[in-house]
Amino acid sequence: MAMRSFDYRPLYRSTVGFDRLLDMLDTSVRSDWPPYNIEKKSDNDYRITMAIAGFSPDEVELTQDGPELIVTGQKRPSQENRQILHQGLAIGDFKQAFKLADHVKVANATLENGLLSVDLVREIPEELKPRRIAIGSTRNAPSAGDNGKTKQISQNTEPQRKAA
Repeated sequence: MAMRSFDYRPLYRSTVGFDRLLDMLDTSVRSDWPPYNIEKKSDNDYRITMAIAGFSPDEVELTQDGPELIVTGQKRPSQENRQILHQGLAIGDFKQAFKLADHVKVANATLENGLLSVDLVREIPEELKPRRIAIGSTRNAPSAGDNGKTKQISQNTEPQRKAA
């Protein structure tokens, strides 16, 4: 089955302010090769597995640029002088981009038996995690300062002079 490609260039000429939306539509059209799975291993752990038989680790590059993971495969030209009578294997260059949610980072990547496995983990910073706030009582708490005494704060607006 052939993949249909859309040309969004006419929309760029006749719209204003929709360039990000059109860019997302343009980059979201994915090819059928290489095939991949996306699995959720736990609440914060994910794995992308791509079938890239015939590629060695030095022919595959992973790049995370902000919220986007880009997997690129570039096959080196074969040094052998051979004539292929039937090409049934889909071994060609590819580029696949995955949009990642906030705070998702690549934890590990392995290439084994023709399967590229990319482990992703969501690491939410401590300051963004929900936290429980203890509720106190004002009955027994001191009103201000130490030992129930109020402190007075002076507001000296004159600049201090250095002694010579």
